[in-house]
Amino acid sequence: MHPQFPPTPPTQSYRTLHSTHSSQPQQIPQPPPPVSVATMLTPHERLRVDAAGEGSYRAVHRDSVAEVVQDLKSNRVSAVLFSVTRCDQRARAGVAALVREFPRVPTVALLTQLDRSTPHAMLSLGSTGVRQLVDVREADGWRELRNYLMTSRGEDIQRQALGQLAMDLSGVSQDCWRFFEALFLLPPQVSTVRSLARRLDVLPSTLMSRFFRADLPAPKQYLACARLVRAARLFENPGFSVANVSNHLDYSSPQSFGRHVRTIMHLTAVQFREQYDGEGMIEYFRQTLVTPYLERLRNLRPLSPSWGSICDRSVFQ
Repeated sequence: MHPQFPPTPPTQSYRTLHSTHSSQPQQIPQPPPPVSVATMLTPHERLRVDAAGEGSYRAVHRDSVAEVVQDLKSNRVSAVLFSVTRCDQRARAGVAALVREFPRVPTVALLTQLDRSTPHAMLSLGSTGVRQLVDVREADGWRELRNYLMTSRGEDIQRQALGQLAMDLSGVSQDCWRFFEALFLLPPQVSTVRSLARRLDVLPSTLMSRFFRADLPAPKQYLACARLVRAARLFENPGFSVANVSNHLDYSSPQSFGRHVRTIMHLTAVQFREQYDGEGMIEYFRQTLVTPYLERLRNLRPLSPSWGSICDRSVFQ
């Protein structure tokens, strides 16, 4: 006779796991933090930009283009905001160099006032390569600025990858799609199968065994290649060095990043930069890890737990 235990409410982990069978779409990450924006503004403009950005973006105010470039390289910011008023002839040469060296970084000119010198300043600023001008003399302008910065987080390559994969992987299970979605939506700090499995609320051993039993490449290969998609996009900015890219993607060192590239791509980091851009790496990901395995992926259930794994979690958590 089996011992009888009093009924207990299901653990939070069980409820989370059980929800993977729901027809409701699963949300992988929490809402991202506000985008950080390097600015070069007048003192009055700084106050207005700070007030307008609460909850949307975080302004990092600088006094020179050189400081803004340093913020970009050190991964402190992911967008740039220049005042039309501050961009005099001396500053424009620096702005032009920044746009040339970081073409994938959203760069915005801010217009807060109009005087006799403004038309000439705007024409000169246009010659630097800045293509986005926001006029905030009216309230709608501040809304436009917030919307532009929030949709220009440097994540276009992730969205592009998921758009292509959504067509390739039509018909896969919901939790299979959650796996691929997580590869491109979770932050770069999620760099191991263990941390990925934790975000997906599945045991690492379960995740790996599901891929192994389906005769698919290991989850580690998918994660490593997805990280290189982001790296290839960053390398499209000539101003980023190998060290800058490794820092942006949370590698422990440039040497670690170089070993990663050599293991996955059989190239040096410099050769990788020369041969692949973001779109090229998306195609490599598809042709290497998706297209040859479409039938197996459509039958894959990498996150759906067995009853035994549910019991293990409820006992030990």
